Amino acid sequence: MDKPTKFKFGYYLVVGILAASTSLLLFGWLAEEMLDADTAHFDAVVRTAIHQFASPPLTHTMEVFSFLGSVVFIVGLTLLAMGLFIYFHRPRAAALLAITMTGAAILDEVLKYAFHRPRPVAFFGSSPASYSFPSGHALGSMCFYGALAMILSARLASRAARVFLYLGAILLVSAIGISRIYLGVHYPSDVIAGYLAAIVWVGAVGVAQDFIRRRGANGPERLGSASKSS
Repeated sequence: MDKPTKFKFGYYLVVGILAASTSLLLFGWLAEEMLDADTAHFDAVVRTAIHQFASPPLTHTMEVFSFLGSVVFIVGLTLLAMGLFIYFHRPRAAALLAITMTGAAILDEVLKYAFHRPRPVAFFGSSPASYSFPSGHALGSMCFYGALAMILSARLASRAARVFLYLGAILLVSAIGISRIYLGVHYPSDVIAGYLAAIVWVGAVGVAQDFIRRRGANGPERLGSASKSS
């Protein structure tokens, strides 16, 4: 592996570790604040501020964004993306997406049952039967759209295209989180916690992937060096 490639691997490794570690600490702090009811004022203020802009057209728009982060839609897109990756001979990308989304689903269920936070009273419709903390829409959408953006960006030669791709993913994931607060089915702290949990998981997967790629890139080189020296 040449020096620029080693530096690139090392850079992403450090960024991934820092992002995951920082998000884990913030998630722990937010969870403690939530359990102590210290997020109640923040949640109430943000919910009221967002709900005051309610209107029929905006409600319809938010329902669309909420659907884009739903389990049914995300699972469907995940299976479609995996099928396309396999069809275009990219099994590693398919495996990465499968691992990311399977872990996200398990993490969401474990955290919801660990904290047992009841849902708020919904502004529109009825609240789901599941627990509220963290937001599964926020966690799942960030994992899926974030992982998909990382996979696709590796195939883009233009830096501007990569920036546009990541920006689009960020805006979409943000809109999904806001839609859950607007509809009243989640507290704002639930959504933030979902994002933080997703960053921890995606960061861990990214670090593991870079480590495996580095080992794979170094393996043949080391074997070649050993054969030359012998």
